[in-house]
Amino acid sequence: MGLASLGALLLSASVPALARTSRADRELESRLLAHIQTLSSDDFDGREPGTEGEAKTLRYLGHEWYGIGLVSGTNDPGHEWFAPVTLVAREPAASSARFMRKGYRTVISPDDVLVLTSGKRSLVRNAPLLFVGRARGLDFTRNELAGRVAVVLDGDTPDSERQNELLAMGASAVLTVLDGERSIESVVARRQRSGYALANDALGGDLEAFISRQSMDMLLKGTAHSLDDLEQAAASPDFSPITLDVTASLEAATRETTIHTHNLIGKLPGKHPEEGAVLFVAHWDHFGECGEPTSEDRICNGAIDNASGVAALTEVARRLAKGPQPDRDIYFLATTAEELGLLGAHAFAENPPIPLDQIVAAFNIDSNAIAPRGTPFAIVGRGMTGLDADIEKVAKAEHFKLTSSDEANEYVRRQDGWALLQHDIPTVMVTTAYGDIDRMRDFFDSDYHRPSDDLSHLSRSLQLGGEVEDVKMLTALGRWFADPRKVPSDM
Repeated sequence: MGLASLGALLLSASVPALARTSRADRELESRLLAHIQTLSSDDFDGREPGTEGEAKTLRYLGHEWYGIGLVSGTNDPGHEWFAPVTLVAREPAASSARFMRKGYRTVISPDDVLVLTSGKRSLVRNAPLLFVGRARGLDFTRNELAGRVAVVLDGDTPDSERQNELLAMGASAVLTVLDGERSIESVVARRQRSGYALANDALGGDLEAFISRQSMDMLLKGTAHSLDDLEQAAASPDFSPITLDVTASLEAATRETTIHTHNLIGKLPGKHPEEGAVLFVAHWDHFGECGEPTSEDRICNGAIDNASGVAALTEVARRLAKGPQPDRDIYFLATTAEELGLLGAHAFAENPPIPLDQIVAAFNIDSNAIAPRGTPFAIVGRGMTGLDADIEKVAKAEHFKLTSSDEANEYVRRQDGWALLQHDIPTVMVTTAYGDIDRMRDFFDSDYHRPSDDLSHLSRSLQLGGEVEDVKMLTALGRWFADPRKVPSDM
């Protein structure tokens, strides 16, 4: 089915609803759909950073934004419009573990131990094992941990924070005993995939290892302790660390690949830029080809996540550009590498075009073509900034219903707004998509991050009615927060 006929089918599927909408709303719906059709087409190959799919995406958006009347917002003559972001992909390349029990080598199958590092290569030699139980409370001294491999029980509540804190407190490495539901196979499946970071992030020298319960049991045979005894001791309220009659030599290495990608930054200049700025954000990236190798459809097109958000970002820019010139500058940011860990948003905050404290308000737009027209708006990040009261005023003035529930905050860490919040930029998502939380959860449980997030799968087609209302609300928020009389700079 061609894109034109597909668009006609999507629009005709809701003719009764369209009949009750204005001509302007129908035109906006058509423009949103056209953007989504283009950005989520197979020709863009899933919009993966560092690929031809990125180049096509940025060319398309740059052309649209320039035509709307935006100017470059990088404020860098050397990189107009496109702010470079360099990523490093790291995947495990080597894992080695040798154990000595009372001075004699104990053979453990390599399949039963996994050793990982976030650096290029890390190792410890003949380090004694110190059993720290479940490491709850972490009331250990640096002297106890220094030069030792901390052995921690995984249990039923695996928590990487425990391991990270033990490393930060001076442990040479952390060996996690998989005595709960997790298996070596499940850890390998999760941790053997590539991890991503900004290229300027400091490389770690940490070592983290995992061992199966059966192998740990065998490792302790002939020593003063059994794993059963250690688990029982760890349950005692007066537990203290136990030195084991075992030493370990652990080594891990990673393979690195550099990825050159870009944020796109446009700007609608204000009359009084000294009064600060408003920021709108949506991530343009997705996963590229991520289906199973044997699947007929391998492309993760990302129609809802996040072609719909970039479409809304573009149409908010169009509406604001057509109106009176705002007092404050309004920036439009299309980020890269959101799917890889909110990295494009972090890169923006670490090298911003303006001082971060000049950003009065930021609004993220992500996966917003979920809800039908008339769905209440939700604030993702409610209560986390000083923006809520003004958002409520705008919703009332625009005759939109705003839910008072903070249920949507369950998802606040899963979007670019969270990265900006970590840099003290007041950021929220204001959207109908989370106004019906069950509908959003259904998307997460079905098409999210799968090849089926594609316009060709009409069983869960886009809901453009709610997205139209999102654009209207976000436009109104842009005008409100760009006005220093309504929102003073020292708010």
